[in-house]
Amino acid sequence: MEQIATLTWSDAWYLAPEITLSAFAVVLALLDLFAPKSWNRNFVGWLAIVGLAAAAGFVAWLMLDFQHAGDNPQVHELLGGSYRVDDFGNLLKLLFLGSSAFIVLASLGSVRTADVPIKGEFYYLMLPAALGAMVMASSGDLITLFVGLELLSITTYILVGSRKRSGVSSEAAFKYLVTGGVASAFILYGMSFLYGIAGTTNVGLIREHLGPMVTDYRALMYVSFFLMIAGFAMKVALAPFHAWAADVYQGAPTPVTSFLAVVSKGAAFAMLYRIFMNIVIFIQDDPRVHDDLYLALAVPAAAAMIVGTAGALRQQNLKRLLALSGVANAGILMIPLALQVTLLHASAFSEFFYYLLAYAFMNIGAFAVLTVVSRHSGNESLSAFAGLYHRAPWTAAAMTVLLCSLAGLPVTGGFFGKLFILFGTVQTRAYWLAAILLVTTVVSYAVYFGIIRQMYLRSGDEDGGLRIPGPAAAAIWISVAATLALGFFPKPVLGWIDSFFAVRVDFWVS
Repeated sequence: MEQIATLTWSDAWYLAPEITLSAFAVVLALLDLFAPKSWNRNFVGWLAIVGLAAAAGFVAWLMLDFQHAGDNPQVHELLGGSYRVDDFGNLLKLLFLGSSAFIVLASLGSVRTADVPIKGEFYYLMLPAALGAMVMASSGDLITLFVGLELLSITTYILVGSRKRSGVSSEAAFKYLVTGGVASAFILYGMSFLYGIAGTTNVGLIREHLGPMVTDYRALMYVSFFLMIAGFAMKVALAPFHAWAADVYQGAPTPVTSFLAVVSKGAAFAMLYRIFMNIVIFIQDDPRVHDDLYLALAVPAAAAMIVGTAGALRQQNLKRLLALSGVANAGILMIPLALQVTLLHASAFSEFFYYLLAYAFMNIGAFAVLTVVSRHSGNESLSAFAGLYHRAPWTAAAMTVLLCSLAGLPVTGGFFGKLFILFGTVQTRAYWLAAILLVTTVVSYAVYFGIIRQMYLRSGDEDGGLRIPGPAAAAIWISVAATLALGFFPKPVLGWIDSFFAVRVDFWVS
């Protein structure tokens, strides 16, 4: 309470993105409540996009403000260090806010009220979900991290079950609630051991206190970190904790599925980076513990790439296919964190963020196309894409680019994202991870080319063109343009990331 009482107006400026998003969420909830039922609830969606854009504008302003600080530390700590405004968090916040805005944009005119009867709530609930992701990206304390995690989780539980008349959606919501609750319990239990050893919940202080205690409390450290790794593996759908993903992705409304695949997954990785990059990388007093924890991160990453790719080969439902593709991609996103930082490899976050950025665009675009096609055909199977080239050639071309990026083909963002991560595995001599990444990437070609074959080489049963709402078309083509831009200009993008992020500033507490 003393720390809260000392918050000043200058501190409030650093919290402007979060305050803006909270204010818009409250205002939109009241507008939706009191607006006449005859009004089209799309206006709530447009205002939600405005709120997300305004919050992103404040984040960008803070980043530029930090850049103008010159040699001064580019970190502002609030509430006794429990909330850190730094460029690590700011970069991820921009991604979360931008992704959420594109997801809402793609759903406007595409989501039918018959499918999602709580349409107004569906749009403005995206704001507290994005807020939870932002809190996870900027927290410097275990308690604050967990609060952000639960804000995101509880909101997405509601969103997954928003198709109230669908038994599949209700089943998905129940499974997601149970799995998410178990994952949160694992994470919280692991945090409690970490607090017991270090005597503090502040991540920076935990690192300082933990070093001399590694040898004495080795067993408790193993228990603590393994519990947290298991919980995070459930949250991001890493094998063998991925079984819920296909059912939840299939049962949820497609825009919510897109949100789970991009924002929820990215937020869990942000939390992982906050904890592991701040703590594990500095545990040098006991090399055995240090190496074992990195191995504990690498094994689920490898398993996810293998299981996700193999499972996707047998899928005929496109949402389940993309869910298993997400499992494999979660393994790829985990690799930079599982690689030890050395003089030759100090760009783990840049590799991770570049691929997460590419992953966000190619997934949001692919799910936007799926939303339009499934609405037109009435099903979400691969057969819905049969003959798409003849009905909507430009949409088929856009989907082809996005699928090539998911497969990791040149010249797309997905290709260079995988390539940079592959270079990292070679630099750190993790050749077994490099081999698994290469093999699963090649095998995944069969998965994505199967969809392309349906679009170009199969004849569809439906006649006539495919009508695409303007907002959805904008989201699709912006995603395609960004995917190609990441493929044609990878070096400027990496340079832009490195110009903001610095390990010493963003992860070392002075």
